[in-house]
Amino acid sequence: MAGHTDKDTVEGAALSWRDRLLRYKWALLAILLCQIGQVAASLFLPSFSADVIDIGIAAGDSATIQYYGGLMGLAAAAQLALSATAVFLGATVAYRIGQSLRADVFAKIHSLALSQVQGFTVGSLITRCTNDVLQVQSMLIMAFTMVVVAPIMGIGSAIMAVRQDAQLSLLLVFAVPVLTALIGYLTIKAVPLYQRMQTQLDRVNSILREQIEGIRVIRAFLQQPREATRFATANNDLTGTAIHAGRLMAMIMPSLTAVMQLTSVALIWAGASRVRDGDLEVGSLIAFLSYVALILIGVMMMGLMIVMLPRALVSARRIMALLQSPVEVGPPAFSKPLPPVGSGLHLRLEGVGFGYPGAEAMVIEDITFDLGPGETLGIIGATGSGKSSIINLIARLNDPSVGRVTLAGVDLREVAPQEFSAHIGYVPQKSYLFSGTIADTLRLGNPEADEATLWQALEIAQASDFVRAMPDGLMAPVAQGGANFSGGQRQRLAIARALVSDADIYLFDDSFSALDQATDRKLRAVLRKAVSHAAAVIVSQRVASIRDADRILVIEKGRMVGLGSHKTLLQECPVYAETVLSQAGPEEDAA
Repeated sequence: MAGHTDKDTVEGAALSWRDRLLRYKWALLAILLCQIGQVAASLFLPSFSADVIDIGIAAGDSATIQYYGGLMGLAAAAQLALSATAVFLGATVAYRIGQSLRADVFAKIHSLALSQVQGFTVGSLITRCTNDVLQVQSMLIMAFTMVVVAPIMGIGSAIMAVRQDAQLSLLLVFAVPVLTALIGYLTIKAVPLYQRMQTQLDRVNSILREQIEGIRVIRAFLQQPREATRFATANNDLTGTAIHAGRLMAMIMPSLTAVMQLTSVALIWAGASRVRDGDLEVGSLIAFLSYVALILIGVMMMGLMIVMLPRALVSARRIMALLQSPVEVGPPAFSKPLPPVGSGLHLRLEGVGFGYPGAEAMVIEDITFDLGPGETLGIIGATGSGKSSIINLIARLNDPSVGRVTLAGVDLREVAPQEFSAHIGYVPQKSYLFSGTIADTLRLGNPEADEATLWQALEIAQASDFVRAMPDGLMAPVAQGGANFSGGQRQRLAIARALVSDADIYLFDDSFSALDQATDRKLRAVLRKAVSHAAAVIVSQRVASIRDADRILVIEKGRMVGLGSHKTLLQECPVYAETVLSQAGPEEDAA
């Protein structure tokens, strides 16, 4: 994210809700003063109204009526102006906090290790960055406009009601505890339901994302009914919980209204008797009922808050759980420098092991090898043997659980990410392309690269022919994920993107799997010369893609079972010899 540094990410993650609010302390103070002012103006209106009736109208004094009427007009105007100002400031602060939360969550996601992303799940991360932030933001808007108003209005109205008639106010002593108990009970019941809802929403998002990305497979195998059932199950679970929570929350307003209306009926009945006996003025009774109505409005505001509060609290906890999660691959407190880019660096893995948190077994164990400038290492093994895990450690998408990965003798955990990434050219297993143009895609490897550099990288990657054939050439559009290109074309563009970086270490994670044998051979022949100054690590399940490497690392069930040249491994490593035999054919022989 532009303008958002690693330091900002750490600081944003460390901020508590209190710290975030204190950033806007002057605006919050202004909101508080405006809300107090507008409530005070509201509280004076019934009193002025009583004076108009009891002093002005009863005595037929037009001057008194005009005086108190003017005061009512001023109070109403002040209430409107102060309320509008408070709402404007409250909304602005809430939206700013929402903006900073989204930025911090976005930056935090990009600082997570690959294993942490898989632990949270992509669907959950999307929900936290969107729906959860929206819930908190909506809650803050309501808090700034209602939380301050409701208690002040309720307490102030009660005080003013006692001033009007202390005897009638005794009825409120019974109503307020009932309302408080009711709100507390419904809140306690609602919080677990909203926690379940957010988890179920994560599940719906994950299934939907999976189905959209895999829509071709679903259609190819005619699995629409199965996937529709899977989505419907998750959707029904979410809907059921939402309905349960909605019914519970729907009870709040009718219950609050019923208690307050019954209280109002009792007040009118008791007040009418006192007016008839001459113990209470009509204006005072009307003012008293107005204060009771204001108390009702305050309670209703709190009821609306209670409806939103449980879900917002759950969302806030989920956001903070993400922001406060440890940065496993973050920048070091004191970084060590690496030699300049292009000087050639020595890569070494020393007794490296990696396992996911909570897993019973390690994914890879005791991996050790050296790789110098100009050398190529091939990594081969069965699916799930841990090949990509080694690449992820070298690219520092994860940090090793055991051992260390060094570049020029420096542990990668002691190197600033910005400095380290300049030395790495990475082609992932899944060749993902971002939307834009072909030139934009290639310049991810080097934003300053000129067109000649881009075309040279395309030539090496065997992608120049189909790019030249496109009407717009380098400016041809790239759809999200590279959906407008074939699998082989995406792989070649991803390889070209890595070559543009002119790095010291190139990592190819099964990056030739979608290429035909002829293209694979041409690319390997040119690639070896193009990156002769650098070290290269090539992961592949095809022997043909790595047989010419200086050394080949054979992985089985996360462990090294062989390390050497193609010829050496054929004689000394039964696993490798068996793999070569299983892939033997006319193309392999020719290679």
